[in-house]
Amino acid sequence: MRVVRDGDASPDDRRRRRVGGPAAAIVVLALTAGTLAACGDNGAAFWRRSDSAAANQCPRPQSITGPEFNAQEAGLRLLRREAFRGDFFAQLELGSRYAAIRATDKNIEDPIESAVWTGLALANDEGYAPINRVNRGGWGGFRPASRYDDCRAWERHVAYQRLDRQLAQMTIDEQAAVRDRMIYVLSTQDAEGFRTLARLHDVLYGPYGEPSDNREAREAVGRGNGAGQGRGGYYSAAALFPRNDVDAYLYNYLATQTGDVGSYVLLKDFERSSPNRSRYGAFVEAKARQWVPPFEFYPNDAPASGVPFSDESRPRGDAYEYALGRMTELPFIHVGRALRYLGVTETVASAPNDLSARQIQSLEAMLGHDMESRLSYLEMVRAIQLAAVNGSSEAQLVLAVMYSEGIGVPTDYARAFHWYSQADRQGSPEAKFAISTYFALGVAGVADQDKAEAVASRIDSALAGFGPSASRLQAVLSQVSRSQRR
Repeated sequence: MRVVRDGDASPDDRRRRRVGGPAAAIVVLALTAGTLAACGDNGAAFWRRSDSAAANQCPRPQSITGPEFNAQEAGLRLLRREAFRGDFFAQLELGSRYAAIRATDKNIEDPIESAVWTGLALANDEGYAPINRVNRGGWGGFRPASRYDDCRAWERHVAYQRLDRQLAQMTIDEQAAVRDRMIYVLSTQDAEGFRTLARLHDVLYGPYGEPSDNREAREAVGRGNGAGQGRGGYYSAAALFPRNDVDAYLYNYLATQTGDVGSYVLLKDFERSSPNRSRYGAFVEAKARQWVPPFEFYPNDAPASGVPFSDESRPRGDAYEYALGRMTELPFIHVGRALRYLGVTETVASAPNDLSARQIQSLEAMLGHDMESRLSYLEMVRAIQLAAVNGSSEAQLVLAVMYSEGIGVPTDYARAFHWYSQADRQGSPEAKFAISTYFALGVAGVADQDKAEAVASRIDSALAGFGPSASRLQAVLSQVSRSQRR
């Protein structure tokens, strides 16, 4: 494999190397361990031998943590951190852990989480991008020549089988939860994640975004027989993401909105790949303005432990760092109210110094963060987000303002409108007034200008006792009366 120095490496090179930290050892050992010689190279039938499980799986490093719960918790968070960043082997390992293949993992068994990370591993191009291709004869013609390619193919073959069994036993709502969590995780990976989502919905690719002639992709759809689950096929796994041009176009478009030049080229290729695709442009552009991820924060139930569901995504880029730096502009009492709602404190803290080390560690345990006993800006944001997704109307209103003003999170009017709407459903007059402003001014693609809707919202807000709305309503009514007199 090509070796480059940091100064010469492209961003993709640096992303794929990921050799810093214990979790990255999963990738390094998988690439370098001598047991790779055990991977078969007998073409398409290499996994059909009776000893295939032992002979063809990629080598695994020894467990980096012990069997105790605290060590198990630390190991999960380490794996999740790498998996959120797109590490193929960390995603595979998480899929196995949550499936409780080992008896020691029974206490964390969770079929939905297992399906999420198994699906993300299948969608990860690090699992199927070939190193070399030669004509090895037999079914498939030109096939990967590397034994490392073969063992990754075996891993994906097994992952497809596991995912199919899990999805076949789930309800429609549980399958939707798997799909939504995958969309959320990929949306935290910026342009690369959005491009993956586009492939997941594009009929020109395999079920998980791999090339349509990929061996595991062809098995997943019953080898193209069109009759559901065929020999060696995995119908449930193949049907998780519905194929349609609109969603494929949408995610390609969202990728370009991150500023990624390569995504723009891919978008144009997508438009040219089918005669009908380009006509969706205006519709998709409007839909993209309203798009928000399925979750604000990875779905965990506060104040329960964050071990199975810890969110290890991290702020990306200058816009996120700038927004975090503005957290000093947000009165801390809003963070204090969120902490009380989450059960971290019994009273509302008005300043960070009012919190004890134990209380800060309680929040960090929920979030899956390192126990530093010092509240960071990111943890302040997460506290409000976590309270909002768990039903606090106050936190929902504060989060909406944060998205409107770019405090703690980058400005995003679609997400601001979403959280104003959530607070409004719980009867917040302040949220109702904010929504009236959206309709009064008009925010392209989010809330089109609608004066009648604006007045109606302000009347509702005033009747609920919100002062600024009441005074604004009086001004509107006085103008109406003067108009009628004239």
